[in-house]
Amino acid sequence: MPSIDLHCHSLYSDGTQTPQQLVQQAIDAGVSVLALTDHDSVLGLAEAHQAAHQTTLKILDGVEVSAIWNKQLVHIIGLNINVNQPDLVAGLAEQAQARAKRGQLIAQKLEDLGVKDTWSAVLTLAGGNPNRVGRAHFAQHLVNIGHVATQQRAFDKYLGTGKPATVAMPWTDMTTAIAWIVGAGGVAVLAHPARYGLSQTKLRALLAEFKAAGGQAMEVSTANEKPNIIQNLAALAQRFELYASQGSDYHGVNMPWIKLGRFAELPLNCQPVWQLFKDKTT
Repeated sequence: MPSIDLHCHSLYSDGTQTPQQLVQQAIDAGVSVLALTDHDSVLGLAEAHQAAHQTTLKILDGVEVSAIWNKQLVHIIGLNINVNQPDLVAGLAEQAQARAKRGQLIAQKLEDLGVKDTWSAVLTLAGGNPNRVGRAHFAQHLVNIGHVATQQRAFDKYLGTGKPATVAMPWTDMTTAIAWIVGAGGVAVLAHPARYGLSQTKLRALLAEFKAAGGQAMEVSTANEKPNIIQNLAALAQRFELYASQGSDYHGVNMPWIKLGRFAELPLNCQPVWQLFKDKTT
C-alpha cells in the first residue's frame, strides 16, 4: 500500500472530515506523507499541521485549483506551495467568490425544479460558508431529502454537464492557475487526467499545453483507477517528460468506495513527483 497520498479533501472544500480527522485517518492507514488539496482553498492546512505535530505524519501544503482549458474543466493540484504568496492568495479568493455565486445560482435552478429550501440546507452542509459550497453538497442534499438514491444519480439527473441545474463557472484559465502555483514555489500537477472524458488526441494536446505553461507532473495512480488506465497514464508521463503523482482523492463518508491511502503503486517506469521535494517527504 502506498505511504504517500498527495490528493485528499477536508470540509474546507467538499470533503466531510476535519483536517484533524484526516490526519488521524492517515496515521491509522499507514500514510507517512499527506497532501491536503482542498478545492481552491488552503484554509485547512494550518489545522492539519497542528494535528500532525509530534506525530510521524508529514503534511505537504497543497491545493486543487479549478481551471478551464479549451472550454474543458480541469483540476490543477499545487504541491509544496507557499500559502501566503500574494498572487495565489488573491487568485484563490476570486475562485471562492465565484464558487459562492455559482452555488446560489444552482440553488435557484433546483428551487425552480421544485426542490425547496435548497440554499439554506446546502449552506449548512458547507459549514455555513458560501465560499465552500460545491456541487457535491447539492448532491448530498438531494440524497438527504430522498430526491435521489445516490450522489452519482444527482449528477446524472441534475448537476452534471448539460443537466437542468448546471451552471457554468467562470474559473480561471489553466495557464493562470499554473502560474499561481509555480509563483508560490509549488509543483503544478494535472489531476486525474483520465476523468475528463477526452480522446487520446485531446489528452495529449492538454498535456502538451500543460507542460508548456509550466506544469511539471500528472497524476498517474488514483483510487479505483483501472490498471490499464494507470499504465496508459504512466506512458504519457514518460512521453511528455512529466513527473508522476498519486493520491486517493479521498473526500470522506460521502464517497465510501474511496479510502485514504488506498490506491495502486506507481508503475516502476515513473519518476515520482516527490523527488522534487525530498526534504519535505523524508
